[in-house]
Amino acid sequence: MRNVRRRPRVLLVSHYYPPHLGGIENVVRNEALHLARHGADVTVLTSGDRAGTHDEDGVRVVRVAASNVVERRSGVPFPLFSPALLPTALRWARHADVVHVHDCLYASSWAAGLAAAVTRTPTVVTQHVGLVAHPSALVRAVQHVVYAVAGRPQLRRARRVLTLNADVAAFVRKLGARAEARHHLANGVDTSLFRPPADPAERAAARARLGLPAGRTLVLFAGRLVPKKGYGLLLDAHAGDAGDSGDSGDSGNALDTREAHDCAYDLVFAGDGDSAALTGRSGVHHLGALSAEDLADAYRACDIFALPSTAEGFPLTVQEAMASGLPVVTTDDPGYAPYGLDRGVALLVPRTVPALRAALDALVADPGGRAEMGTAARAFAEASFGWDRHVTALLGHYRDVGRG
Repeated sequence: MRNVRRRPRVLLVSHYYPPHLGGIENVVRNEALHLARHGADVTVLTSGDRAGTHDEDGVRVVRVAASNVVERRSGVPFPLFSPALLPTALRWARHADVVHVHDCLYASSWAAGLAAAVTRTPTVVTQHVGLVAHPSALVRAVQHVVYAVAGRPQLRRARRVLTLNADVAAFVRKLGARAEARHHLANGVDTSLFRPPADPAERAAARARLGLPAGRTLVLFAGRLVPKKGYGLLLDAHAGDAGDSGDSGDSGNALDTREAHDCAYDLVFAGDGDSAALTGRSGVHHLGALSAEDLADAYRACDIFALPSTAEGFPLTVQEAMASGLPVVTTDDPGYAPYGLDRGVALLVPRTVPALRAALDALVADPGGRAEMGTAARAFAEASFGWDRHVTALLGHYRDVGRG
């Protein structure tokens, strides 16, 4: 910080944190652990079934009691915090040199932003996504209101606004984040946990642990089973008899067709959500929501990764798949532009069933090409997404904005 402390005090704020499963919470946990290993005094402010403070591997985790009724009833991950949220945020903002908020959509972010303003603690915001194309008009309307009322002032006040891709960078710019505050910073990936199998025996063992077939080419999808992730497009491509119109939406034409055609590969889904859409399908396997360790096994068990999502840019699961040495098929999204990907590292295809089917069929038929792409993807991930690289950059931002 400006008056250098031996241990910079960082308050990380996230609506959820493990054991709750999800992308942002995994990012925050790894960020916290690696910041602590680099000598920072790290506190995480998050939700929990009950209030409490405890130490996890050198990280102070402060949980405020919250209800998850919204997530249980609608699938929208939005905890409802107890009134203790604001006084708790004020206490730990006073303790911190910098308050680092992950996504400005949530009540924990609003409370932390207000606490930082009151205590004059500099803020950093990592904005993970822009507006989510949710099928519910109500959810879409609420997003617009929340970002306008709570997100806009927080992004304008922030000393740093960190974004993961070009789409989110454009989103925060429209909401008023200052030009000098905006910076690109890729998520980190644990390249030791997410790694290729050491040999065919390790891949076979991972398949056996997860209950996956030994003799099939497996295409993995990891993420929530919601329309924006494109799981319906992947099912249509696998079924082979729907979606040929080229409609880029999640038509779900194959969702009523329970028997897939005689396909050369099986689909594996890791994630929760609309699991009923997967029930009774030939060649489709559902693993449910997985811990980070089990998800790493799923990457090692499979041969190809596919995620035809929209408005996500460079999702964390794509980075994890690349680190795991998998060839990747994903949507040709402008959010990838800052990363300079080429077809030797990942296949970026139009978000249509025919394009997705063609890309998967070509990879399934070319084991040598898959191996070359997987090797290139692993090298790209090691060079671009290592946690040490991420945390070194983050500590630099903290030093630039922090108080001494």
